[in-house]
Formats: sequence, structure tokens, C-alpha cells
Amino acid sequence: MAIGVKVVARPIEQVSYMRATLKGMALTFKHLVNPHKVTTQYPEEKEPISRRWRGTHRMLTDETGKAKCVACGLCPQICPANCIKLVPGEDEEGNRYPLVYEIDEFRCIFCGYCQEVCPEEAIHVGRHYENAEYSRAGFVYDLERLTAQTHPVCEMWDPDDPKGE
Repeated sequence: MAIGVKVVARPIEQVSYMRATLKGMALTFKHLVNPHKVTTQYPEEKEPISRRWRGTHRMLTDETGKAKCVACGLCPQICPANCIKLVPGEDEEGNRYPLVYEIDEFRCIFCGYCQEVCPEEAIHVGRHYENAEYSRAGFVYDLERLTAQTHPVCEMWDPDDPKGE
């Protein structure tokens, strides 16, 4: 059985590579004549980031310095990446608190669902993005490290103000 090959005849204006080449050369020449700054010298210059930028997590604390988390279990349940580990505990008065609270920043997709679902507004996605570490274990943020974060938190998108103004 032979394989049939269908040959499609296209008009010359669709096949011509000369037009595409000339358009590319014109764009290159335009950038040579009218240069504008496209490179930011990163460590010295930092461009402002959006107020809604979602970066490294931060656990807010109360006035005594304890984490505001009540270990309700909603954040690990809603997390689509399954990157939050929570082990709840309870003190003598019956108040719940997290014995273990860890976020694996490598697995996290920074969706902000944990911030939206938190009834105590304890966990927030921050506006920090410089996360260099020497080992994979450095990207697992425990409760102590989350509460030690001091960067500003993300202002989530408000549907009444879609432009974020």
C-alpha cells in the first residue's frame, strides 16, 4: 500500500521569505537608530514590582509575638500544589496552634489560595522575590522562619478595582 502525499500550492506572497527578512531587518535597524533602555543593572538598580506580586510567604504574628495561625487546616486542604504541612496542637486552655507548619517554596505555585482562605489572616504571600539558597532544604520554610519574615505582604486583586489603582 502506497502512502499518498498531498501537495498544496500556496500563493507566492505566503511563501516569500524576502518579506519576512526585510521586516526583521527594518525592526533591527529601528532599534539601532532609536535605542531605548531595556537592561536593568540588577543589583544596583531594582525596578518597582506590583503591589499584587506574590512571592515568599510570611506568617503574621500577634502583639505577643506568637503566630496568628489557629491550625484550622484550611490552607493545606486548599493548596493545589500540596506544599503546606500542618500538624495542629492544643494548649491547656483549648487554644489551637501549629506544632509544625512548613511550606515547601519549591513546590509552591504562589497562587495565594492559602492567604485567601485563612480565617485569621495569618499566612500571607509576600512581595519578596530574592530567594537564593545553597540547598533544597533551604526552601522549606518552617514556622520560625515564616514568622521572622519582615517584607511587605501582597495586596490581593480586588474585583471592584481590576486595574489595582
